[in-house]
Amino acid sequence: MGVRKLKPVTNGQRHAVLYDFAELTRREPEKALTFYYKRALGRSRQQGKITSRWKGAGNKIRYRLIDFKRDKSLVPAKVYSIEYDPFRSARIALLHYKDGEKRYIIWPDKLSVGDTVVSISYEDAQKGKELPDIKPGNAMPLKFIPVGTFIHNIELNPGRGGKLVRAAGLSAQVIGKIDGYAQVRLPSGEVRLVNEKCMATIGVVGLAEHELVKLGKAGRARWLGMRPNVRGTAMNPVDHPHGGGEGKTKGKHPESPWGWKTKGYKTKRGKRYSDRFIISKRNAGGKV
Repeated sequence: MGVRKLKPVTNGQRHAVLYDFAELTRREPEKALTFYYKRALGRSRQQGKITSRWKGAGNKIRYRLIDFKRDKSLVPAKVYSIEYDPFRSARIALLHYKDGEKRYIIWPDKLSVGDTVVSISYEDAQKGKELPDIKPGNAMPLKFIPVGTFIHNIELNPGRGGKLVRAAGLSAQVIGKIDGYAQVRLPSGEVRLVNEKCMATIGVVGLAEHELVKLGKAGRARWLGMRPNVRGTAMNPVDHPHGGGEGKTKGKHPESPWGWKTKGYKTKRGKRYSDRFIISKRNAGGKV
């Protein structure tokens, strides 16, 4: 499991660093858990106008239905395969539950084919039923996860499914509990209060080598749906506020093609409801 550097037979391979896919155990997905998802690719659904630039084309891909809720309480499941998911950086694991159901989950590091995982709901845990072991892949409410444990796929509202820490190589850590909330340190450094009834999965998301990947050529980016991004300073004045001038210029005051201020211009409007749950902001050195 990791990455591989290509032998530079062509210019496009000279700086490419790609996956070796050694962790995958199956090439084709579970058909019943996939569907074709027509991506908007930066255009509005109503008029088809570009609302997000530099997106388009790309290979056709099928969406995999992921179980972010982990709501099959106390039903053991065996890991059948580890597979590729084109919609996310992380790998996914196919679970075969004891009752015959199949579901995909985010693949945590150190979870292998043949391992057994289980989750428990808040209600069952409150009734005194036996809690699963603290090992990668098991899921339980934050109230019953020991302080210091690394977790991922964290819910923000009970029963709504995991929203936080789902990308390759990421993990959060439970650092305390107080008044019905768990203190969770997120990958950004932010410390946030999360309801203790919210579910989370034990372990670190697999494929930490994802950050080492380099596409190597523009064509590979196009396969992923990324279109070229032309600098404003390379345009004419009629096309962009940064365009024109003799020789190379710095672009004056950073603006979009429509005159909106960019690079540091604050767009957040006042405080949000969720701000009350932030104990220390990200990259703030512990400051609120």
